[in-house]
Amino acid sequence: MVSQVSAYGAQSMTAPLRDVLVKRPGAAFGAAFDDPAHGFLGPVDLAVAQREHDAFVELLASLGPTVHQLEDETDSPDLVYAFDPLLVTNRGAIPLLPGKPNRRSEPAVLERWTQAAGIPTAGRVEAPGTVEGGDTFWLRPDLLCVGRTLRTNDAGARQLAAIVGGDVLIVDVPYWRGPAELIHLLSVISPVADDLAVVYLPLLPVGLWERLRDLGIRLVEVPDEEFSTLGCNVLAVRPGVAIVAQGNPRTRAALEREGCEVHPYAADEIGINGSGGPTCLTRPILRG
Repeated sequence: MVSQVSAYGAQSMTAPLRDVLVKRPGAAFGAAFDDPAHGFLGPVDLAVAQREHDAFVELLASLGPTVHQLEDETDSPDLVYAFDPLLVTNRGAIPLLPGKPNRRSEPAVLERWTQAAGIPTAGRVEAPGTVEGGDTFWLRPDLLCVGRTLRTNDAGARQLAAIVGGDVLIVDVPYWRGPAELIHLLSVISPVADDLAVVYLPLLPVGLWERLRDLGIRLVEVPDEEFSTLGCNVLAVRPGVAIVAQGNPRTRAALEREGCEVHPYAADEIGINGSGGPTCLTRPILRG
């Protein structure tokens, strides 16, 4: 049973995280490597993945947010990466339309949860548009950034901009190595505070770099060797307090030099194998 939330709206990546939705790995996640289209690096040890996820949720809850569990199980292993199928704005939820074919059913699953929780639907991205949440982030509460990628097309980006309204910055994310090593916009940037962001500069869109510069946002640069281990995927629980994947010591040290409080978690099965970091594992419901 889904309990209603008292408030909603997550038009920030760094304001205090109050309510958040997660999905524990289940049978579909355990079988993800069986289909190469899912893009997992190796066979999944489901027991390890579940232990890692449980520890992640325990860490997340210990830092203050109320953590809600999505109980649905579908054929999509990627449902564990709950950030992608849907946004929650101050006006309500926006179910997206993932560009990855096996994820097309996921927005409806999350929308059922948000509606049961008392969150209205503010609009939907519809075909031929595609948008995945990993290609979106709030640089300011009134400024949404959207990346055009292999999973988020121009039609989808423009639909989302029209639904959100206000200032929307649409940028092109590099092709990189194509579908086999797909990158989202959030693969190359993670805001950590109003004036601080973790970035992987070699793949950062120039238009976004210019906006960061104009806003006076300081950059923590992820080294090449920590890009593939999710060094650039950082979840801010509140300004300057971040959850990071283990195994990225240079990025962690750089954040700590900037005065951040950094909390690592084990991310081998739930993170590196499926290419999803701590931001990917969460769908913020309320920040602020």
